[in-house]
Amino acid sequence: MAKAASKNNLERILHNQGFGARKLCRIMILNEEITVNGEMCDDPSAIFALADLQFTVKGEAWDYKEKSYLMMHKPSNYECSHKTQHHPTIYSLLPHPLVERGVQCIGRLDEDTTGLILISDDGQFIHKMSAPKHKVPKVYEVTCKHPINDEQLNHLLSGVQLIDEASPIAALTCIRITDKIIHMTLAEGKYHQVKRMVAAISNRVEGLKRIQIGELKLPQDLKVGEWRWLNDDDMQALSNKHK
Repeated sequence: MAKAASKNNLERILHNQGFGARKLCRIMILNEEITVNGEMCDDPSAIFALADLQFTVKGEAWDYKEKSYLMMHKPSNYECSHKTQHHPTIYSLLPHPLVERGVQCIGRLDEDTTGLILISDDGQFIHKMSAPKHKVPKVYEVTCKHPINDEQLNHLLSGVQLIDEASPIAALTCIRITDKIIHMTLAEGKYHQVKRMVAAISNRVEGLKRIQIGELKLPQDLKVGEWRWLNDDDMQALSNKHK
């Protein structure tokens, strides 16, 4: 794996951070629309250290990020795709430079499912969090149409047989919160898995929200439709998922 450059010129920095083609970045610099570490810079060739680099573009503050690691509280009626069919894309909720960098959601949530979703442009991180062999546990808050009894909970834990699946699929944990709400933990990500599992016990999902990935919980202060960078504690929680 190649070592990341520790320095770069301003034109390349802006281009690599998603602010457009190099020609456009050069024009913004020459037009005195960029500050670096609090000072205006009009020289596209000026060299800066990348560590702890802070800059503004047309007055908006940014920190240099070699790779993007984000979380979002996905709203309902949004699709996890760049090419949507019936609803807006979750990428429309992100700043344009991040979209230009080619960020991708890590595993998709159905359009009517809300909750925690991770987004990144780091291919290794995306693979580590999404590849089936890593079995990253995910916790869903499931609101059912009918009350859930002990027999149904035990059925989810022992395994239900789904159409087109060779063997029964079981939840890792299944905790009843109210008579109609359960927290279900899965280590797989099959198509409509939660809805199909609940249907297999003769019930129906009325609301679905992902509240945890690995040990990373959806922050209570992250409102629906909002996003933020993953911090060191968040990354540690994800790295603790399974050892």
